[in-house]
Amino acid sequence: MSGTVITLFLIIVALTLVITYYAAKKTKTANEFYTAGGGLNGWQNGFAIAGDYLSAASFLGIAGMIALNGFDGFFYSIGFLIAYLVVLFIVAEPLRNLGKYTLADMINSRFDAKKVRAVAALSTITIVIFYMIAQLVGAGALIQLLFGLDYWVAVLIVGVMMTIYVLFGGMTATSWVQIVKAILLMIGTIVISFLVLYKFNFNIANMFHQMKTITPLGSDYLNPGVKYKMPLDTLSLMLALVLGTAGLPHILMRFFTVKNAKIARSSVITATWVIGIFYVLTIFLGFGAAAFVGFDKIKEANAAGNMAAPLLAGALGGDFLMSFVSAVAFATILAVVAGLVLSGASAFAHDIYAQIIKKGEVTEKQQMKAARYASVGVAVLSILLALFAQKMNVAFLVSLAFCVAASANLPVIIFTIYWKKFNTAGAITGMLSGLLSSLILVIISPNVFSPVEGAAIFTGEPLITLTNPAIISVPLGFIGAYIGSVISNKQDVKRFAEVSVKANTGYRENEM
Repeated sequence: MSGTVITLFLIIVALTLVITYYAAKKTKTANEFYTAGGGLNGWQNGFAIAGDYLSAASFLGIAGMIALNGFDGFFYSIGFLIAYLVVLFIVAEPLRNLGKYTLADMINSRFDAKKVRAVAALSTITIVIFYMIAQLVGAGALIQLLFGLDYWVAVLIVGVMMTIYVLFGGMTATSWVQIVKAILLMIGTIVISFLVLYKFNFNIANMFHQMKTITPLGSDYLNPGVKYKMPLDTLSLMLALVLGTAGLPHILMRFFTVKNAKIARSSVITATWVIGIFYVLTIFLGFGAAAFVGFDKIKEANAAGNMAAPLLAGALGGDFLMSFVSAVAFATILAVVAGLVLSGASAFAHDIYAQIIKKGEVTEKQQMKAARYASVGVAVLSILLALFAQKMNVAFLVSLAFCVAASANLPVIIFTIYWKKFNTAGAITGMLSGLLSSLILVIISPNVFSPVEGAAIFTGEPLITLTNPAIISVPLGFIGAYIGSVISNKQDVKRFAEVSVKANTGYRENEM
């Protein structure tokens, strides 16, 4: 451990704490805590969305996936990028026009029922926990590599810091930490990509040609089928990645931090450009790690490949670049987990406590107190679960969160906005069928059970072969929502018309 590593880490931590300190002064109300008072402009929210989205899974997980699995690892980059088109064209504007703080607000704009809000909050918290585990696993591996600390100590350090950001700074602190982190991450990624291209004499065709012989996989490295040997499994993964973003609560929550739908659209466009450039550059991160670090060293540092990007930075730029990239990766994790904690806490404090338990009769002080208690609870639970997932690739863990989001949330969001016959029963059955089916299928999959000891959480034969069950659970979410609506057969055409006008225009009668 060098002085450079310590210095850069301390600078990153100090910067984020300064942001939190100033944000805390502006965070006095529930609106400021949950949505930064709706005060972000398009480019700010765009970079904050990118900061939220470019998580440990993207920077650490995908680089490792491509380094070890070649083409199959790049599936994650393709899926994560295309997913934002779904958000831009289907979800962003209606969500901003219908919601206030959470996804449940948006759904409840059409179905004013406590059961719907409760199930939506449950779905949000489940997804947040899945996503949080991935970030904490990445954080643990990173700090363990750099400082030689035990994995559990590293996870605990990150857990405490992310809780501080949310408790004191709320969405304002979280947003600005994400903006700063997104800028630093892009700088680090561009520098590493430039150095990789320099090593290949800026000849991309030659780079691809050399990758056929550099790795132990040979020419198979550039072909699909190294990791995902079944086409159905690959299709299921892509379905989860492409559709999952539109149901991720911490991403959807970002659309409430701007004043109107026009700014929400512009922020998504900004985010798409930043995210698009980054995911194209993941090719150079993965190829560079495979070529200049090597399979053995990547696996030695972390069996899942999560340390490929920092190791590549060290190989190409020495101790300083590795320290910078590691510090940026650390900031990446802190920013994302802070956003996740905030979305999970808002689901509990705003949806369950304020709207269901207190029936809307709650003071600002009570709601802020509940949100802070919930933040601590979400953080503690995530830390405990992350301790058991050390050997899993973070990009893969995130893909499971995408599966749950695509199965439980997306069908209900789409039907709420676009289907006239959709009703309360359909919303509940849709979310529950998507949520339960995805969780059950994950539990009986090779992720949890493997005949090879140590390859999964438990030793045993999985009941299904799909590593990501989205191809089954997403249709079940839509089918559940449809069947529930048809069986109930209760319609409120007037309410749908009101929601349709509001979703497309932003018109609110009580604001005119």
